[in-house]
Amino acid sequence: MKFAVGADHAGWANKKWIVETLRERGHEVVDVGTDGEDSVDYPDFAVKVARAVASGECNAGVLICGTGIGMSMAANKTRGVRAAACQTVEGARYSRAHNDANVLCLGSRLNDREELRRILDAWLDADFEGGRHQARVEKIGALDEERPC
Repeated sequence: MKFAVGADHAGWANKKWIVETLRERGHEVVDVGTDGEDSVDYPDFAVKVARAVASGECNAGVLICGTGIGMSMAANKTRGVRAAACQTVEGARYSRAHNDANVLCLGSRLNDREELRRILDAWLDADFEGGRHQARVEKIGALDEERPC
């Protein structure tokens, strides 16, 4: 798979090992930045990852900021993106299995690196179950079409 990965200043240090982990697992990675701890605006990186996923350039994305919440809010403004802010292993697994999340959002200030790694692994290892969940995911997609812009 091909992943787009982005972070703001709060997540950049963890972004480095996320990129390495994805590559070690055999994935291609597009790193959209940031590359330091100077203050930046998280929506700038969320939109880069979201657009890469929505356009099909990348199959999925990973975003990391202080909480993952702002990144998920910004990424979800892009049609076709189902970004999930996950702070637990179980939440990450369900976001893929039931919601077919295509962008994982993580929080450097909420989880230590070991927990972030477990969350990332759970998300990567989970598969969308389809079935009864498919119609719900389709309803989420239909909401994109209802937006006025």
